[in-house]
Amino acid sequence: MSISRRRLLGTGTGLALTGALAAGCGSDTGRGSGDSGGRPVIEQWYHQYGEAGVEQAVRRYAAGYDRAEVRVQWRPGDYDQQTATALLTDSGPDVFEGGPTLEQIQGGQVVDLTDLLRGVREDFDPAVLAPKTYEGRIWGVPQVVDTQLLYYRRSLLADAGVEPPTTLDALVDAARELTRGDVKGLFLGNDGGAGVLQGTPLHAAGLAPVTEDGRPGFDDPAAARTLGKLRRLYADKSLLLGAPSDWSDPSAFLQGLTAMQWSGLWALPRVRKELGDDFGVLPFPADGAHGRPAVPVGAYGAAVSARGRNRAVAKELVRWLWVERTDHQVDFALSYGFHIPARASLAAKAEPLRRGPAAAAVRFTREHGFAAQPLLWTVVARTAYQDALSRIVKGGADPGRELRAVLRTTEDELRRVRKRR
Repeated sequence: MSISRRRLLGTGTGLALTGALAAGCGSDTGRGSGDSGGRPVIEQWYHQYGEAGVEQAVRRYAAGYDRAEVRVQWRPGDYDQQTATALLTDSGPDVFEGGPTLEQIQGGQVVDLTDLLRGVREDFDPAVLAPKTYEGRIWGVPQVVDTQLLYYRRSLLADAGVEPPTTLDALVDAARELTRGDVKGLFLGNDGGAGVLQGTPLHAAGLAPVTEDGRPGFDDPAAARTLGKLRRLYADKSLLLGAPSDWSDPSAFLQGLTAMQWSGLWALPRVRKELGDDFGVLPFPADGAHGRPAVPVGAYGAAVSARGRNRAVAKELVRWLWVERTDHQVDFALSYGFHIPARASLAAKAEPLRRGPAAAAVRFTREHGFAAQPLLWTVVARTAYQDALSRIVKGGADPGRELRAVLRTTEDELRRVRKRR
């Protein structure tokens, strides 16, 4: 199964996993040894993208690197499982796409790349760089920025006399007003939004799953109030449920099944092609006195295995491709799907991002972006939160009680990861 770059934003992947390396995935799982024509051999792994042309592009980039022979591995199947396992052996990649994960960093499985960004660190989007940074050191160089946005149909809002919502209360009211006949007001995914929204509502309330100093960031009554409003959307029957395709695909929005939809930036070219100017985009609306608009950001970064035989050469490849070759970076972001280059200077100059909703998306990301999957927001804590959010939205569970249980789990997880330092 091919998976596009949206996977880190909406599927909870990018996790540290254990277990046997999946059989039959990739052609040559062994790291290159020795030289090729006097040049060192570097094994570089990518997950199998769903966007046409990406594989050809990354192979073309590799062929243009003259300091080593770069052997690209295109990895179908459970890429994160494969990578997590391979990094524990001598048969893994030298350079690979990954978070990398907290376990890989704390376990000494990846190389410190801080020096690669010397002089350009401030040019990288801070929200996408944050989960690749641990104790002030950088462990992965961002490749692109992926994000999610609220799409709204201008004509449907105008016909209903509804303004584009800029607060969560306004979103709840707008969704109710826009629900007419066969058209629902809002689509947050077929599960009511628990899977895709994750920590976004917490940020909209001015909170966070985990603070920068490694503490739970939602031990506040505002968190329960905000999540309770998501229940109102469900109880009002304003949410589209059971759509033919889920949130990452804009089909429900384009077919007029919903007036507003939460989806990814990658959907924008298709929406623009089919609707012309009859749409706009917004961040997730702010909630409460201390709230702020929220734009989740995430993407893979390029990392270097600590078990590689040519670590210095591998680092230079990462520098060449994801720091020096800005032409490749723009090509990778915008020629195969629709993404924002990881560097602000490139995003500002990229022609497809300079007008209309695309320019608004870049501005929202810059002003309101946050890391969709914080490095310290572990799998266990994130799963506990997502399960609780589902019970709140779909089952009407008490938000305060549910969040207290998640808080205990999060505190336990943070203590556990601190002990590994």
